[in-house]
Amino acid sequence: MKYVAYYRVSTSKQQRSGLGLAAQRETIANFLQTDDELVAEFVETVSGKRDDRVQLAEAIKTARKCGAKLVIAKLDRFSRRVSFIARMMESDVGIVVADMPAATEFQLHIFAALAQEERRLISARTKAALAQAKARGVKLGVNGRTLAMQNRQDAAQRAEKLKEHLPERWREMSYSAIARHLNACGIAPARGKAFHVQSIKNLIFQVKQL
Repeated sequence: MKYVAYYRVSTSKQQRSGLGLAAQRETIANFLQTDDELVAEFVETVSGKRDDRVQLAEAIKTARKCGAKLVIAKLDRFSRRVSFIARMMESDVGIVVADMPAATEFQLHIFAALAQEERRLISARTKAALAQAKARGVKLGVNGRTLAMQNRQDAAQRAEKLKEHLPERWREMSYSAIARHLNACGIAPARGKAFHVQSIKNLIFQVKQL
């Protein structure tokens, strides 16, 4: 049997780190039999709430062209919307869920409905908890604002220290020229081993705020 694998992750960070993606690949690898052929793999970075998926469209096109079935690791990693899953099952490209390959269409509809209801309940509980916290006087998002303020203060302090190392005519120089000067002086940025155009651009912005 020929298959086209489709993986979905919610964020680009998950895609880079392999969180979620690695587990999906392992599930599909364990599902495939010796004689099966994995024709292609597609990775989509998108919320499970969204139906407009470019990579899924490409995966379906490839599966149709190769006479393959679409294989996904888990139903809830594919989508938690019953209507979306129902449309996929009604398409001319067959869909197989690797962690429950023997499930019938009826069972898949039931599992999809349960996943959608679970998502609704989680959302409702979260909104209720936030409303209760707000009623108690808790300032929502205060940790994020505190962290952002601390980051701005740290950046300003670094800019203050680096300002004295800038060449005398730095205002007339390009970002790349300033980077070469600081690198030649053996001065390193807070992150990384050398200055680049973007890090100099950030530095100059901070210096001008001082």
